[in-house]
Amino acid sequence: MAVHTVTDASLATEVNGRRQRRSRPQGLPVSTVAALIWLGVLLTLAILQPVLPLPSATSQNLLARLTPPWGFGGSVEHLLGTDHLGRDLLARILVGTRISVSLALVGMLIGALLGTTLGIAAGYRRGLLDQVISFLIDFSLAVPFVVIALVALTLFGTGMAVLIPLLGLSGWEQYARVARANTMRVTQELYIVAARGLGASPARILFRHILPNQLAPLLVMATLHLTSLVLLESSLSFLGLGVQPPTPSLGNLLGEARNYLQIAWWLPLFPGLTLVLLTLAFNELGDWLRDVTDPTTRGRR
Repeated sequence: MAVHTVTDASLATEVNGRRQRRSRPQGLPVSTVAALIWLGVLLTLAILQPVLPLPSATSQNLLARLTPPWGFGGSVEHLLGTDHLGRDLLARILVGTRISVSLALVGMLIGALLGTTLGIAAGYRRGLLDQVISFLIDFSLAVPFVVIALVALTLFGTGMAVLIPLLGLSGWEQYARVARANTMRVTQELYIVAARGLGASPARILFRHILPNQLAPLLVMATLHLTSLVLLESSLSFLGLGVQPPTPSLGNLLGEARNYLQIAWWLPLFPGLTLVLLTLAFNELGDWLRDVTDPTTRGRR
């Protein structure tokens, strides 16, 4: 009996210790902190670019064309050097970052709103509406969106009026799938059945019970979707089908730099490095949000 008593006591102590360890707040991973710092610094500089003591992103100075960065034979006036028209590369990177991220944010909001609305409608109403929306989701998943974007830009031309709706239509089916599955699951819960029995209106059920259950997974998806939209916009601008010169974006900066790879290494290096670190930071933020909101993966990192 004494042995069993000691064993039960040790088990109780271990269980209490585990509970205390689980209840302790855990700090952010180092990679997440680094991603947040990088995003904060980059986006702050991009927003404040008009008031920073930098040359204009569009003003040309042919006498200073292809000036190397400061420390590699260049001047302090152009920290990252200039391009083939003498435009300051740092200012163009900051403006391009602001434009690329802004377009991605607008496209993400459009896709999230459209996909979530259709997904909730399909999961709540069922029937013919669910079949039609499910067919549209399957069709969108079956056809590569890059092909649709190239066809649309060829038919309707380039420009913001075409680019923004295209970015908004990219990835809406992912939101719709998640929202539809969550809605179908939540509508089977007992509190939803009780709310219906008490006479709650469909609008109250949707906004009070169903929509709040969508926020956590859709927030994680929106963060990861933002990365794909930045890459999509950069790819289209690199091909000359997205943001048009002289307005800079990270994509068309790389597109212009491909003609000067051998004589001006800084032109592709700094915009490409900015794009890579930007997408990695958004991915890291999305992974951290997924770990925080998903109890099955919480605490692994």
